[in-house]
Amino acid sequence: MPAVREAWGLTDDVTTPEFASVVYGAKFNFLSGGPGYSGDLFLLQGDAITEAAPIVLRRNRDGHLIVC
Repeated sequence: MPAVREAWGLTDDVTTPEFASVVYGAKFNFLSGGPGYSGDLFLLQGDAITEAAPIVLRRNRDGHLIVC
């Protein structure tokens, strides 16, 4: 995903295990309290706490992940 690659400064040849060594991820089965989104919600946080906010991803109506 271009936004994730850019946030971590990754090149196209970085493997999933290499990325996993520098990021924490959490998946939630999200259900909003009102009209809105329900489904998979992902949070990605780097392995160091900085001023950078975590990246939040959710699925669009076509099932593709998008950055929120």
